[in-house]
Amino acid sequence: MTSYAFSSRSIEKTHALGVTLGRLIDHGMTITLDGELGSGKTHLVRGIAEGLGADTDAVNSPTFVLMQTYPGTELTLCHFDTYRLGDVDEFLAIGVEEYLHDDSCVCAIEWAERVSEILPENRLQVRLTQTGETQREIELKGFGSACEKLVAATRDEGSLTQ
Repeated sequence: MTSYAFSSRSIEKTHALGVTLGRLIDHGMTITLDGELGSGKTHLVRGIAEGLGADTDAVNSPTFVLMQTYPGTELTLCHFDTYRLGDVDEFLAIGVEEYLHDDSCVCAIEWAERVSEILPENRLQVRLTQTGETQREIELKGFGSACEKLVAATRDEGSLTQ
């Protein structure tokens, strides 16, 4: 497991992290996003969409529809929100397994802790902690070689912490 933690002082910096991640992702993977309401999960996903070449104007929290898809240049971003689900079976009922195992899909799952038992072991885990009105502590943890490389490449990018 490889990890990287940094402080974001603005929505723009959180978005920039997402853009960097999206640019560096070159195959399907699962990204889990956990944090309190308002911690910036959807802002980060909007940045990932931009980095993947998707239309960012359409990106919003899929709380009431559970899932949104955003076609990118080469990969499709599948954005899930499990906040309103009663249990894992409801998540499975929307066909999530099809997307989790599709190499052309980047699955970004908000409130992933609620469904962690069915998620792939190889994944990028993101925890956002609100430390001020626009300040966030963001920790990335990569599990599996591809996600570990993604975390290392993001850390090496360097422009996010300046």
